Amino acid sequence: MPHTYIKRILDARVYDVARETPVDYAELMSRRLDNHVWLKREDLQPVFSFKLRGAYNKMNRLSEEQRQRGVVAASAGNHAQGLAMAAQRMHVKATIVMPRTTPAIKVDAVRNRGARVVLHGDTFDEAAAHAAQLVEEKGMTYVHPFDDPDVIAGQGTVGMEIVRQHQQPLDAIFVPVGGGGLLAGVAAYVKYVWPQTKLIGVEPEDAACLKLALEKGRRARLSEVGLFADGCAVAQIGKETFRVIRKLVDEVITVSSDEMCAAIKDIFEDTRSIAEPAGALALAGIKSYVERTGVQGDNLLAIVSGANTNFDRLRYISERTEIGERREAVLSVTIPERAGSFREFCHVLGRRNITEFNYRYVDSGSAQVFVGLSVVPGGEDLATLLGHLEDSGYSALDLTDNEVAKLHVRYMVGGHAPADLDNERVYRVEFPERPGTLAKFLSGLGQRWNISMFHYRNHGSAFGRILVGVQVPPGDRREFEKVLDGIGYPYSDESDNPAYALYLGQRGD
Repeated sequence: MPHTYIKRILDARVYDVARETPVDYAELMSRRLDNHVWLKREDLQPVFSFKLRGAYNKMNRLSEEQRQRGVVAASAGNHAQGLAMAAQRMHVKATIVMPRTTPAIKVDAVRNRGARVVLHGDTFDEAAAHAAQLVEEKGMTYVHPFDDPDVIAGQGTVGMEIVRQHQQPLDAIFVPVGGGGLLAGVAAYVKYVWPQTKLIGVEPEDAACLKLALEKGRRARLSEVGLFADGCAVAQIGKETFRVIRKLVDEVITVSSDEMCAAIKDIFEDTRSIAEPAGALALAGIKSYVERTGVQGDNLLAIVSGANTNFDRLRYISERTEIGERREAVLSVTIPERAGSFREFCHVLGRRNITEFNYRYVDSGSAQVFVGLSVVPGGEDLATLLGHLEDSGYSALDLTDNEVAKLHVRYMVGGHAPADLDNERVYRVEFPERPGTLAKFLSGLGQRWNISMFHYRNHGSAFGRILVGVQVPPGDRREFEKVLDGIGYPYSDESDNPAYALYLGQRGD
């Protein structure tokens, strides 16, 4: 029975290498959600993840003969770092099999702790199969990342600390789920001491192996596993972890990649620390739970499980946060191809903050505009906007939840100019980033010259930047630039820019 884990957790030896991490009050998030939100900061461990606890506790339970054979593990990164540190401390040889998709920051961290790294497969399960092969061929001792009682007990010390640190029972604790080791360990301890506290697992919607198992009433394997939250990219919940979880956990919530990105930003704003996607899962779960249930005044705790993410991944995370908060919508709108239609469209949008604007002349009839713009969360504002566009004669398609549009199409809108496009001049324009400046620019151009290409993106900086193509006959060029001077934004003529000629101008230019 799960209560047998209490003694294991109390006896777990983790503090030779792990630290007791704080429970921090998330003031900004508490105010936004009208609940008391707490963060258990496992991202502050020496290896920036809770996984050190289970790995070290398991290593302590091995016999001397088992250690002498060397240890091997399969891991997407955090268990690998924990085991590498434990092995280094105990002077044991360690081999870690990691998926090729593991972020470089995790691979380098494991190597820096003296472990041998073998990159194999694209998922945890492929790496695990190779690790099992090494056990069979070389007699090494396998240390499972989650499906082992000693590993579960080590992770359960997180729950023990929460009970000691918070003192009063929480209303709910939200725990990220990959293979289930952390959730099983925390649930075993917390439910024994605080039976009234809800234990809620949170999974990525594209790696929801626990949800699948609960729906089927048995362990089952996902046919595909999303890799964005690499720390939770597991196709099948553990056998032992599922045995514990199904008896003790109240529910499981799934969240999208965009919601994880938004939660990473939330954690940063409250702590000035950057969680990895899996590390922000639990907070994303709290936000989803509050929105669904409408609870107010509850004490809700999220375990921030890790902070191992590549720096260059932050660009993608930053781009998706507003969509994850439902504060940005992405639309495709059909507008008539005539002088002034751009300006009219912007007036219909009003003073909304535009985050992205992509357009390219196609033919003389109509054109497609790919636009990102701010909306009020909740869905009503977006529905009102779509209705307003329709009433104004525009055909609009909501692409906010379209992954192909967000990941690819938004960067591919445009292409080479058609052969019948005459007299295109290209200008790069810079303007102060505040509502209304884009409309001011378009209004300033007037209706005399046709806009044939337009690209604008807001990156949250003090200045916005536009690349615009305009059909300006040679005799009008001086007058057109006088108009630009009158608008007052800095600009430069990029018509001879080789990048324009290669990718956007007429073929053969």
